[in-house]
Amino acid sequence: MAPTYDAAVIGGGIVGLSAGMALSKKRHSVVVLEAKERLASGQTGRNSGVIHSGLYYKPGSLKARNCVQGRERMYRFCDQHGVPYKRCGKVVIATRQDEIPRLDELERRGRANGLKGLRRLSANEIQEYEPHAAGIDALYVPETGVVDFAQAAKAMAKIAQNNGAAVKRNARVLQCVRRSNRVVLETRSGKIEARAALNCAGLQADRVAQLCGEQPTARIVPFRGEYYELVPKRRGLVKTLIYPVPDPRFPFLGVHLTRRIDGAVEAGPNAVLALKRGGGSKFSFSARDAASALTYIGFWKMAFRYWRAGAEELRRSFSKTAFLTALRRLMPELNKEDIRPAESGVRAQALNRDGSLVDDFILLESNRIVHTLNAPSPAATASIAVGERLAELTAKQLEPK
Repeated sequence: MAPTYDAAVIGGGIVGLSAGMALSKKRHSVVVLEAKERLASGQTGRNSGVIHSGLYYKPGSLKARNCVQGRERMYRFCDQHGVPYKRCGKVVIATRQDEIPRLDELERRGRANGLKGLRRLSANEIQEYEPHAAGIDALYVPETGVVDFAQAAKAMAKIAQNNGAAVKRNARVLQCVRRSNRVVLETRSGKIEARAALNCAGLQADRVAQLCGEQPTARIVPFRGEYYELVPKRRGLVKTLIYPVPDPRFPFLGVHLTRRIDGAVEAGPNAVLALKRGGGSKFSFSARDAASALTYIGFWKMAFRYWRAGAEELRRSFSKTAFLTALRRLMPELNKEDIRPAESGVRAQALNRDGSLVDDFILLESNRIVHTLNAPSPAATASIAVGERLAELTAKQLEPK
């Protein structure tokens, strides 16, 4: 007989583990199914580790509400469970006159989202926070912090297990069959039955939905973020986090400098198409994943719309000089010998058929299954709040029909 649970959570990243933790606190029997050998080894474990403040998001949007609520809850969670973090703040720097109106808008959004202590900085005042940075105007954001999200995710897994949840690794879902009163999941580690399921599969979320009989309106297209890092003797150049003013025409935040919780200083990322979902190297390739992206009309419409920005991102992928040029806008004294290649990561970007990038969460409630089809940044920052919401939706599936 296959083991039977109240809820099966597909995906052992920080969002799936947070939802599993929340479900276990409701005294439901829960199993978390992770496809890989290690928990939180995908997007959760390969990002900048930034606890976002809520500066960028449109006031009132789901992303803004989740970030503002989730940020402080993440800090409290880390305090309660011994996960190291640092509330270090960040400086967003304008280096050109045309960026100042965008900086004004960021300040307006930050205040509308309830950020306290925002401070506008003149060119000279930037040096108070980042002595080696340069710009003509800036915004200091004290609520921003850094953490190792993989450690936070593993703490969530431990709490869920202490509450009786099962966590299975190497348990990629291969098949999904819905019965009248349960969901049957065939995995690489055996068959699982549950009264309800929750899809938090990240880079594979659209495929898991298809296995369950759904036809998602958006497709996951993976983008690789490549990083450099400052060599150890130059890490002292960066005190907090240093960001450029983002271009609203493009969904990524631009190359920035981040002091991580372990003391290393990352520089990046760029954003280029990945030809393998989860492939960290620029030479990683999967015929299935490449075909999925390159035969999708939404990808080509997006590529046509953003071809100039995309070409610049691709140039930075193959040229250290181009990458350094972007960094020197923020810190002019950097030289080639100051940076070296670091680990890359892949993010799941949901794309609509019209080429528009989905910029908010996509949740699909189906018969006995809840699908998280897009969980963009700040999903890790807001993971506790997001996990609780997903747990509520999943628990509703357990109610008598």
